[in-house]
Amino acid sequence: RHFSIFNSVLVFSDSPTQEKDQLLETVTSRLPGLLFDVLALQDPSETPQPENIYNLHWCTCNNCRETDSDIERLCCRMAPDDCISKMAYMDYYILDDGVLRLARAAWNDIFAIEDAQEPGVEQRQYRHAAYRQFVLWQHGHLGQGNRVAIPSCCVWRIRSTFPDPRGHYTGFRVHRLAA
Repeated sequence: RHFSIFNSVLVFSDSPTQEKDQLLETVTSRLPGLLFDVLALQDPSETPQPENIYNLHWCTCNNCRETDSDIERLCCRMAPDDCISKMAYMDYYILDDGVLRLARAAWNDIFAIEDAQEPGVEQRQYRHAAYRQFVLWQHGHLGQGNRVAIPSCCVWRIRSTFPDPRGHYTGFRVHRLAA
């Protein structure tokens, strides 16, 4: 037998189609982020590309915006129709109020902190919880002090869902300052 990529999953080439479909379904339900990596391997010339309205040479999904630093100039590298920021998983795992409320409660419980009750703070708390959810969804647990930049398209989708009233955003910090 030889190996091949079928439906974006490594399988035996003479396996029945039903078995391949079942394997694909199992893998994507357990590791949905893997599907995005595989889709990124597709030839982008096969898909018609809408115009990049922000005219960013580093963006392929056409949903990114300019950022303050080079490290934040990160695109999901997907075709415009397959951009991670537009996927249903983004709505379910990252932007859903109920999921974020639960994630914030777990975070507060683990670190024994209370949510600030100041006016306007709730949007920031949801936004930061959404960033943590995205990293957990795409990269898993990174460990204390380890950080990764989130694609610009996803950052701006989170920011547009949970905006700062003054439009002030911290941006990506490589290392968190000790408190």
